[in-house]
Amino acid sequence: MKIMYAATSEQENYIHYLLNYFYTDVFPYYFDDEQIRQFEEWGILSLNDGHVAYNGTMKEAFQIISALQSLITVIEYIGEHGECDQYEWLFVRNQNILARHGITFPFRAKQFAHKRAMPCSVYVPAASQWVM
Repeated sequence: MKIMYAATSEQENYIHYLLNYFYTDVFPYYFDDEQIRQFEEWGILSLNDGHVAYNGTMKEAFQIISALQSLITVIEYIGEHGECDQYEWLFVRNQNILARHGITFPFRAKQFAHKRAMPCSVYVPAASQWVM
């Protein structure tokens, strides 16, 4: 018999926050709105891939959170510095961790080497609640 601990609701919420963070704070700097919309349709960074399921265990939640945080850090570094060779292995390692849990992230580190300074996207959160 093996005892499994379920992920807490805070961990689940944080996973969803990080997945959403990619769409609102990472992708708009590298892809246009049409491409991002396609990513949503394809189920990129979705927990419901269908092939391999995320079972909701605490261990899986920690692995997913760590992988997402690592990818965000690597992408932000690559976007600022433009060099990706030394972190390619870390990028791929975390990509594989996500794939084991059914989360698709089909990108290469080189795709994040050229960051836009000011993205104009519907995916970027509004700076305030007021709309003009």
